Amino acid sequence: MNSIYILVFSLLWVVVAYFWYGNSVIKKKLIDPVDENPTPSHSMNDGVDFYPAPSIVLFGHHFSSIAGAGPIVGPIVAVTCFGWGPAAIWLLVAGVFIGAVHDYLSLMISVRHQGVSIPDTAEKYVSKKAKFLFLVFVWLTIVLVIAVFGNLAATSMITKPELVIPTFALIPLAMLFGVINKNRWLPLWANTIIAIAGLIFLIWLGFQFPITIGTPKTAYSIWFTLLMIYGFVASVTPVWILLQPRDYISSWVLILGISLAFIGIFIVHPDMNAPFVIAETFKDSSQGPLVPFLFIVIACGAVSGFHSIIASGTTSKQLDREKDAMFVGFGGMLMETIIGIVCVIIAGAAIKWGTGENELQWIFKNSGGALGVYGNGFGRLTSFIFGNEVGVVIGITIVNVFIMTTLDTSVRLARFLTNEMIGDKLPAKLQNKFFYTIVAVIPAFLLGITDSWASVWPLFGAANQLVAALVFIILTAYFYSKNKPIKYTLWATIFMLTMTIFALCWMIWKYFVAAPNYFLGSVAVVLVVLAVLMIIEGCKKIGSAKKA
Repeated sequence: MNSIYILVFSLLWVVVAYFWYGNSVIKKKLIDPVDENPTPSHSMNDGVDFYPAPSIVLFGHHFSSIAGAGPIVGPIVAVTCFGWGPAAIWLLVAGVFIGAVHDYLSLMISVRHQGVSIPDTAEKYVSKKAKFLFLVFVWLTIVLVIAVFGNLAATSMITKPELVIPTFALIPLAMLFGVINKNRWLPLWANTIIAIAGLIFLIWLGFQFPITIGTPKTAYSIWFTLLMIYGFVASVTPVWILLQPRDYISSWVLILGISLAFIGIFIVHPDMNAPFVIAETFKDSSQGPLVPFLFIVIACGAVSGFHSIIASGTTSKQLDREKDAMFVGFGGMLMETIIGIVCVIIAGAAIKWGTGENELQWIFKNSGGALGVYGNGFGRLTSFIFGNEVGVVIGITIVNVFIMTTLDTSVRLARFLTNEMIGDKLPAKLQNKFFYTIVAVIPAFLLGITDSWASVWPLFGAANQLVAALVFIILTAYFYSKNKPIKYTLWATIFMLTMTIFALCWMIWKYFVAAPNYFLGSVAVVLVVLAVLMIIEGCKKIGSAKKA
């Protein structure tokens, strides 16, 4: 099949789904937004965390934060393991009916509860025990994300030293944008053009002056440490001066990059030469059997529990009007779905498959894994503009910019979660944003600087999807308590719990029997127990509501 057909169908599908399922079904039947209701960004405006943003700027923040490398890595790995057909179908179906619903509803429930996180709402609509279990689990997951994304960013600057200047110089550029935007010295459109032009100049400057420091080990320690310091600073500064503008500028980088990929697909229009489905992976693959691991490998672009933490952590505190949430939350998820589809095309068509060891597998082993595949495929699709070599670096630069946005948002989220988890138990002198941030950054730094994160990373995919399943339990309990229809969230709850617990049980068998790793096996057992406890708490809540 020609890749143009897949891209055109996908674009039409998400546009129709946005207006049909998002606007006409989910928004009207479950939320019914009212702009007269003051959002937390106005009612609790503190100029630091709670601060209203124009819808397009907030879209940029939210989209950049949820994306990262997720919608690039997951689909490419899935094409390699399962074929392009299952990957594309899961993205298009789940992105609309599960992922966008999950993100939008998480955002709106937080907005209507003074901007608190989804774990915090679990206490009211499920139980106090559910809140504690979920809060601890999410906090540990966020700390792991900080370590891993810091590792990815540091490693990319070592392998591609051209990235150093645009990565760090974007910080003052974003701050300048934030100051101009807050004081309204220029219209938003003019400020945006200047910022994008400045970033393009920084990327060019990076090409002219690539920066290397000592041995790779020394360079990693320096870059990773600087990234953790940046994460700390970004977490405690007002959102309008760094987080909002950096993410907004970064969103335009990916939008422009994906637009170039669109043009490349229409001009080059490669055929999908990867298998539609790799039949033997129904039984097993490098990731596990197609069912349930397709639904674990592709998270971002389809459904990701991490999104709910961002939606209810930072985005809800910046939403200007309730009606903006559909564009930001539902629309941001569908944009990510399209990125996933582009990556399916890159892996399945722009990279050649052949007999024996195909090229995609060779790139995985010898050229930076999924990010290397993306860079090489992007370079080929845009070679008529930049030439292949420059296109590869531009593709990887785009990914690295997004890794940084997820990193700084994650540190701020960890601060919020630390406050919710232990804030009232600390001495008064320690109840401040600086201490809450340090509590999260130190373990993330230790995990990243020692590479200890790698020992638990194999379970991250299942843990992330378990967060989504647990969020759907909370959403279903919430709408049940409000006498709203629960069919739109209940089926997603059952599906996500089934697939995630199935995957974790498979991992338990693997790590205790097939390929013993008792640490990972034990963690998988703990995750299953957590899921079962949350299911019990959710059923208790619905049962008590029925009696009432």
